[in-house]
Amino acid sequence: MVAAGGTGGHLFPARALAEELARREFDVELVTERRGERYGAGFPAKTVHRVPSATLTSRTPWCIAASVWTLMRGTYGAWKLVRAARPLVMVGFGGYPTLPPLFAAKLAGVPTAIHEQNAVMGRANRLLARFADKIALSYETTRLLPETAAGRARMTGAPVRDAVVERSTRSYKPPAASGAINILIFGGSQGARFFSDSAPIALRRLPEPLRKRLVVTQQAREEDVGRVRLAYEEAGIKAEVESFFDDLPERIAKAHLVISRSGASTVAELTVIGRPAILVPLPHALDNDQLENATRLAEAGGARCRRQGDLTPESLANEIESWLQDTERLGKAAASAHAMGRADAVSRLADLVEEMVEARRGGEG
Repeated sequence: MVAAGGTGGHLFPARALAEELARREFDVELVTERRGERYGAGFPAKTVHRVPSATLTSRTPWCIAASVWTLMRGTYGAWKLVRAARPLVMVGFGGYPTLPPLFAAKLAGVPTAIHEQNAVMGRANRLLARFADKIALSYETTRLLPETAAGRARMTGAPVRDAVVERSTRSYKPPAASGAINILIFGGSQGARFFSDSAPIALRRLPEPLRKRLVVTQQAREEDVGRVRLAYEEAGIKAEVESFFDDLPERIAKAHLVISRSGASTVAELTVIGRPAILVPLPHALDNDQLENATRLAEAGGARCRRQGDLTPESLANEIESWLQDTERLGKAAASAHAMGRADAVSRLADLVEEMVEARRGGEG
């Protein structure tokens, strides 16, 4: 049984593990929340369960009490579910919605594991790390990993979906002289109004010979799609703008340059496929996890990390132009990103889960 929050950042690695475990002839069930309906579509699970959950976003006494009450209800519902389903192992992928099923598994005596996708451990996982039997990490060095949990931790890498692994062998080809330049812009599950506001203006500022070669694919919030399309149309830039792309791995593979946030799944997919990127971490994110992810990739040479507060449409235009005018730089960044990717991460994580299963079966025997 796998448990994951309702965002793509949590559900995508959970899906990758489910796909691998299915190949190993395990039945997988998913526990998530109502937000998982969008990103959980087609999840390879025998059954999808939804339990009440809440995220602690406010420190007011009333909000804290309401969230704790919801989490308690969720834990009771998850406990009944675990007692009925009797999973061999419960694996959590972060986010507060994983608290009820992981707590319930612990109460029911089911072995537990958590996976941390980011370079800094999230708050829910820090809490769960106190009792989880195994902790899988995406980075050798993970900030805020509790010292008491270090002995139970193993670096597996960040699992990516089959669709991403299938494109990991497609080599990067910089844009041909005077040929089309494919730019992909997206902002993760939360969208990115910053990109809707700044990207069309920045791209419009590019020199005309460069601007005429652009083919832009951009994810925007539903309420921004219309105005972003109009902005590109007025700029004379060929663009496809939608609120969601279900074939994002293919679009990453086709991109000459990616401009995006730096959530864990985004960085994992960029590195496995191997594409150069300008990363703009989500500002004010809890624990600065996106900044940490972007910094790691930038230090490896696979991306440029730019803080949103330091960017204007003009400086973003200059950044983009400097990349597009240097095909050698693009190729080197793509290679550096690819070298950082772990296409075998899902196999390593599945091995860990199988070890836990065998240990439990051996103990019961």
